[in-house]
Amino acid sequence: MMESYWTTAADKPTASKHDIEHSKWYSKVHKIVVSKTMEDTGLTNTTIISENLQHRINEIKQSRNGGSEDILLLGSPTATYSLIQLNLIIGYWLFVNPIILGQGIPLFVDIKNKIKLKLLTTTRQFTCGVTELNYTVDRQ
Repeated sequence: MMESYWTTAADKPTASKHDIEHSKWYSKVHKIVVSKTMEDTGLTNTTIISENLQHRINEIKQSRNGGSEDILLLGSPTATYSLIQLNLIIGYWLFVNPIILGQGIPLFVDIKNKIKLKLLTTTRQFTCGVTELNYTVDRQ
């Protein structure tokens, strides 16, 4: 879904400034897809992980500037849950929308051990009302 939209979003006559910028970023960035069903179809700048998640993520992190470059996870509660269970997430960017919904897919389910977070000072509010909260995992 991401691939089919963002690779051509900048080319549309009605593309917003955001869509143009994000499309350029998307084309350049290396993408990691966690999927048990998707096969490697030769997507540009894309690695598909279907097994050995912890080993593969650590391997990718080490190959990128000796592990100093972060991996950004977008939009998958299932992948997030798997990475939480493997203790691979070092920080969270949570975007709080000013809308209350009665249902949806929960991000945090069946967490076995408490995860302490430390709020970073880069928290901000956007003009649309969305508030961005940045946390790092407190490993103390």
